[in-house]
Amino acid sequence: MDKIVYLIPAAGLLALLFTYLRAQWVAQQDPGTDRMRNIAGYITDGAMAFLHAEYSKLVWFVIGVAVLLAYQGGSGDSTKTSALIGLSFAVGALCSALAGFIGMKVATKANVRTAHAARTSLASALNVAFRGGSVMGMGVVGLGVLGLSGLFFFYHGQADWTINKVIAVLTGFSFGASSIALFARVGGGIYTKAADVGADLVGKVEAGIPEDHPLNPATIADNVGDNVGDVAGMGADLFESYVGSMIGAMVLGAVLMGLPEFEGLKTGLGAIGVVLLPLCL
Repeated sequence: MDKIVYLIPAAGLLALLFTYLRAQWVAQQDPGTDRMRNIAGYITDGAMAFLHAEYSKLVWFVIGVAVLLAYQGGSGDSTKTSALIGLSFAVGALCSALAGFIGMKVATKANVRTAHAARTSLASALNVAFRGGSVMGMGVVGLGVLGLSGLFFFYHGQADWTINKVIAVLTGFSFGASSIALFARVGGGIYTKAADVGADLVGKVEAGIPEDHPLNPATIADNVGDNVGDVAGMGADLFESYVGSMIGAMVLGAVLMGLPEFEGLKTGLGAIGVVLLPLCL
């Protein structure tokens, strides 16, 4: 295999390095007054408590499905599938959960820092907000590229594994990412809407307190819901869409290599190059 293809996981690592540096920059910004810090601390604690409760249940789901996939793959046709599809599922689920966690962790820090920067100028607030948002974007790309390329090279190094078998086992990665995205998006969305409706009905309608007023107890829950649903859930959802599109294109590349019209591309880096093209893009 040409060594140039190893630039793909290197690009994933570079994206994660960018994510780390951006997250550090956001954390170094001024979080504002003591009152702002206290409110932000409540929101952070609530969001982390929700994720802990959600992920502690999902880990058993991931383990159970990974074992079932490994058993099914190991008992099937060894020329087409493998028990390692369970590993692909687990790694995909882990990367999807990490994408949501990283995005939410930085978002809870960027929220209060953006609010404090807005007291100075609009440009400062937008700078903090955009840099905080870039952490999620580059984190999704870095985890997706690094996870897929790492598993691909690991499976491609197995003896007697064809490209078609490698791609078939690799599809478990997308399945794992989709599973976590489903629970994170739906679970976070339900929590978000429940807190939003509670703040509207009880606080605004019954007690006459404005929706986002500090005296409204549901305000903290509402802001926690915005983070777990619109940040953590969205991050896992974006990761699932990104990974699914890449694996779909890789499957098409493997199918094209089986056609007689592409016989000339099966030598050298041709076949693997067509399959890895989505990762390069």
